Amino acid sequence: MARSNALTAILLAVGGTAVFSINDVAVKFLSGGYALHQIVLIRALIGLVFLFVVIGVSGTGLRQLVTTRPWDHLLRVSIVMLSNLTFFVGLNSMPLADGVAVAYISPITTTLLSVLLLHESVGPRRWAAVMVGMIGVLVMVRPGAGVIQPAALLVLFSAVLYGCGNLMTRRMRDTESAMALSFYVLVGFIVLSVAMGIWAGDGHLASEDPLWGLLFRPWIWPAAADWPVFLATGLAVTSGGLMIAQAYRKGEVGLVAPFEYVGMPMAVLWGMLVFGTFPDLTAWVGIALICGSGLYVIWRETRKSRSPVVLSDDPPVKGP
Repeated sequence: MARSNALTAILLAVGGTAVFSINDVAVKFLSGGYALHQIVLIRALIGLVFLFVVIGVSGTGLRQLVTTRPWDHLLRVSIVMLSNLTFFVGLNSMPLADGVAVAYISPITTTLLSVLLLHESVGPRRWAAVMVGMIGVLVMVRPGAGVIQPAALLVLFSAVLYGCGNLMTRRMRDTESAMALSFYVLVGFIVLSVAMGIWAGDGHLASEDPLWGLLFRPWIWPAAADWPVFLATGLAVTSGGLMIAQAYRKGEVGLVAPFEYVGMPMAVLWGMLVFGTFPDLTAWVGIALICGSGLYVIWRETRKSRSPVVLSDDPPVKGP
């Protein structure tokens, strides 16, 4: 991989993950009073408007959305939607720290699936970076025996689906733009949310069940104070989605995946700013491990690109 592509993919992954953290905080905040499909619909509509603005100023126009792979898009959209549904339903019934701990298994599953399905070669140093990042997450959140519960299993399932969605992005990189990848996901969310609203939006299926109640609440008109939060999640999910999609189009999965651990320090930052919680010494050790794993990958890529001899243990990509 060329040095410019590798560093671009890294920066996009870091930026996209940081922006996505805004979406997670906003949806978690809104899920206390709104049905999940109502949140997703408003978020997707705001995101779609923002996407068209970006397309309008890009100079390439709507031809970026033309595709010859509708069935691949349908599969990818289905994976992404199911991943979102299971993640937020599970997270709504779990402590935030435990939920994030389970969710951050996704970079490991993404890297593993890239080897099994895309035949990408991931050397021991990149595997080490992923594992060190995961250790950092575990050090920070210190999950206990109570993590393994139905809600946690939903989040774990979401993490596996998230990895599969990233692999689909990687497979479609040669023919599909980041705009198209984001556009069809947003359209899928709108269609599904409208269908859910027609079916259950009147609240006749409302339940007090802590796990699934979020899906069947009646739709209500959002309070004026909540509209900025809806705006934030719509802008965050679209801009973050564009960056993550472009990161996996530009870079190998084994390179990009470790940088998604940036979301864990971002969760700490949001905790400090929004909830007034401060990390203890153990948490800062975890942050150091997470950031260190990412910086190591950057150093390896830079060193490999400057040397006339292949020093990396990561052979060239064999897959599509």
